[in-house]
Amino acid sequence: MWLACTGSESRKTLQLARGFSFSVANLDTLPKTTLSTLGNGLRVASEPCAGDSVTVGVWVDTGSRYETEENNGVAHFLEHLFFKGTKNRSQHDLEIEIENMGGHLNAYTSREQTVFFARVFKNDAGKALEILSDILQNSEFDPRQVEAEKGTILREMQEVEGQIEELHETAYRGCSLGRTILGPTENIQGMTDSMIRDYVDTHYTAPRMVVVGAGAIEHEALVKLADTHFGNVPTEGKKPVTFEKAVYTGSEIRWRVDDMPAAHIAYALPIGGWTDADTFPFM
Repeated sequence: MWLACTGSESRKTLQLARGFSFSVANLDTLPKTTLSTLGNGLRVASEPCAGDSVTVGVWVDTGSRYETEENNGVAHFLEHLFFKGTKNRSQHDLEIEIENMGGHLNAYTSREQTVFFARVFKNDAGKALEILSDILQNSEFDPRQVEAEKGTILREMQEVEGQIEELHETAYRGCSLGRTILGPTENIQGMTDSMIRDYVDTHYTAPRMVVVGAGAIEHEALVKLADTHFGNVPTEGKKPVTFEKAVYTGSEIRWRVDDMPAAHIAYALPIGGWTDADTFPFM
């Protein structure tokens, strides 16, 4: 049997968690985050840490929550295409540059964020941020690459079919937050380069982006690099951003499969959002 269900007891759970002395870290002992805002509205955040390496990245307020039924899956599809080459670099050039720095370049898409980041030695922070700015602002989105990537994403979809995606579906029935990150098969098969470009022009604007540095980097240096490489990112998109209010529903999805040897159960409760004072202590 397979069961995904959601409940409604949130504050009681938070109060219970506070009763365990090992569950809440002393936030005052953690490194402090410094935040600045560029003239175009792009935010720059840094968190210092001693060492010889640094992680720099770009967090974008975009994901499956900001999609419609028609283009569900486009944010994740786009994430793949950003690594296929730019006006300045081929895919091979991009891979070689990162390898020669001994660095690591990666990305992921969630329901509310798309993230691109690089881990490098501290002296290569500027180069890594320039590469990130190049792929985010100068990717070509060749129609041939769009077609080729459909097969890759459809195979990825087959690999994750066994995961419990239905938990969000039952928690946020009928809302964009309940849709899958990869999108349905028919949307992937129908994806075009014009849909990709339209999504970028709408969502990849400066106020929806945060340049982040954690590790061996000074905040002032990161702000200067961000201004150099992201200072020309537009402030407004070409279209209004799609954003549906999330409506939480306590419900369940139940599949009975008698030949399965075990029951697979997922249970979730609502808690505060990202801006809630209890979020990080509870994590």
